[in-house]
Amino acid sequence: MRIPGRQECYRIMHMMEMMDHIVAHSLQVCRVALFLSDSLEANLNPDLVQAAALLHDITKTRGIQTRENHAQTGKQLLVDLGYPEVGIIVGQHVLLDGHVTSNTPTEAEVVNYADKRVVHDKVATLAQRIEYIMGRYGTEPERRGYIHVLRERAKDLEDRLFRFCPFAPAEMEALLGPDTCSTELSDYCRINSTGKVATGH
Repeated sequence: MRIPGRQECYRIMHMMEMMDHIVAHSLQVCRVALFLSDSLEANLNPDLVQAAALLHDITKTRGIQTRENHAQTGKQLLVDLGYPEVGIIVGQHVLLDGHVTSNTPTEAEVVNYADKRVVHDKVATLAQRIEYIMGRYGTEPERRGYIHVLRERAKDLEDRLFRFCPFAPAEMEALLGPDTCSTELSDYCRINSTGKVATGH
């Protein structure tokens, strides 16, 4: 299994010219996902969680213009780059594929849920995130119906994950603290699209 390290993820993010606010969101999702993967009673691959969380919105900047399904085009991009396992998780960060087949949480579930707990670059409750999604994308009746389905699935996922966790969902924000990922953002800004430290920063 090929998994890009953090620096390689940053290089790919630069290559795709991700907007700054999407970068900040991705860094915070990664922080939440790694915290969860470390807290859950499950055999998870933290490198896989980290890469998929950092790259989950890899084609979203482009998608603002193209209106593409950024989960699926992100998946395809990563498959094409030689990271199929990471791509499979990225493809599921909006909606998980099919039924749960594992008795314990999976990397895809952790990344999917972590994304549902971050509004912009701040950790939030699941309800706050769904309210944000509804306000931003729920302008048409069919979109609102889709978001209601998303909310129910996210709540079911939350209930499942926290059966394997020593704390409740409401406690996670306090346990994580108010970190804005400023150190990670500085590190990201120092790396350019070649994967080298950029000069002049």
